[in-house]
Amino acid sequence: MAEKKIEILSETTPFHGFFSVKRFELRHTLYKGGWSQTINREVFHRGNCAAVLLYDPDRDEVVMIEQFRMGALQLSEEQAWLLEIVSGAIEEGETAENVAHRESLEEANCNIETLIKINEFFTSPGGTSELLTLFCGKIDTLDVGGLHGLASEDEDISVTAMKFDTAYQLLLEGKILSAIPIIALQWLYINRDSLRQQWQSPA
Repeated sequence: MAEKKIEILSETTPFHGFFSVKRFELRHTLYKGGWSQTINREVFHRGNCAAVLLYDPDRDEVVMIEQFRMGALQLSEEQAWLLEIVSGAIEEGETAENVAHRESLEEANCNIETLIKINEFFTSPGGTSELLTLFCGKIDTLDVGGLHGLASEDEDISVTAMKFDTAYQLLLEGKILSAIPIIALQWLYINRDSLRQQWQSPA
C-alpha cells in the first residue's frame, strides 16, 4: 500500500441518545493497490474513558467492584453482575487523570495517592470509537469496602478489597469476564514486584 487513505462518501446519525450511532459510507485504499468498493459501517460513540486499578502495595490488595452490566445479560441473570475496576467517561474539559481520581471517589470512596499510566487502547475498534486510558493508582485499602456509586446515575456498586493473588486466581478461573480488569491484572502480575519496591512504605 503506497499510501493509506480513506474517502468518506456520507455520514449520518441514525440514533442519538445517551450514546449515539453513526453510519458511514466509505472506501479506502487496498494493500494490493487501488481502492475498495463502497462499504457501509456503523460506529457506536460513547466518548473516551479512563479506568484505574486501585492497588495497596503494603497489603498487596487490589480493589474490585461489582455491578450490573446490560451487555452481559446474554449469559444469564447471575452473570450479568461483573467484577470490574473503577472506570468512567471523560467529560468535556476533563483529562483522563481527572476521571481516574473522580471515579475512584464516586465508585469506591478511595483517594489515590500516586497515579501511573499503564497504556491507552481501543476497547473494540471494529464497532466503537472508545479509546480507553488505563492507570494504576496507589491507595490504602484499610477502610475500603461497602456499597458506593451515584444515585443520580443509578449506580449500585459493591466494592471489595482483596489480595492480589485472590483476584488473579479469579481471572485464571474465568470469573472475571470484562476485558479492562483482565488487562489491568495481567499488567500488575508482570510489574507487581517492581511496583511494590517503588511504592511500599518504609519498614
